[in-house]
Amino acid sequence: MGLKEIRNAKKKEEILRSAAKIVTCKGYHGATMEDIAAELLMTKGALYYYFNSKEDLIYQCHELILSEAICTLESYLEENISSEDKLKKAIITHIDFAIKEKETFNLIVKPEHTFSLDRLHPMLKKRLDYARIFDAIIQQGIDNGEFKIQETTMARMMLLGAMNWVQQWYSPAGKRSKEEISEIYSEYLIKIVK
Repeated sequence: MGLKEIRNAKKKEEILRSAAKIVTCKGYHGATMEDIAAELLMTKGALYYYFNSKEDLIYQCHELILSEAICTLESYLEENISSEDKLKKAIITHIDFAIKEKETFNLIVKPEHTFSLDRLHPMLKKRLDYARIFDAIIQQGIDNGEFKIQETTMARMMLLGAMNWVQQWYSPAGKRSKEEISEIYSEYLIKIVK
């Protein structure tokens, strides 16, 4: 990748992260491309150089965060550690993304309210790919005798449901740090599969 492509990719990521914050504050329908461009000190025309519509921009916000999360979690599957340690790392990573990428994460929660069908189906597939990594970790634990649960999918839904709520109440000014919360979550949630 050349210098120009690297610069464009970096600018595009900066736009995506700023757009997610604006959409979280103003709502999908309340935020405009003008708002996003103004936040970035860009013209609306310059913004359209990177994205052909607001839906395209928001879709790529989802894509960015989910791709990063999938890549990280997939790496845990191949590590030579216990399934419990893999699940703990996956829980901590998920909570980290939910807190660190709160603005974009908020958009991911209900994509059917944001996207047309041609974008919704690929996004839902990608979300399922993400969920299946948790299924695979849980299944590895069942296969090697670490986990006793029989319902892999149900266990995953309980885990993700509990973890997804953290971004609703977490505050950096709260009593516990993000790291402490991640540790507590992983300690308690792993009991679901044991």
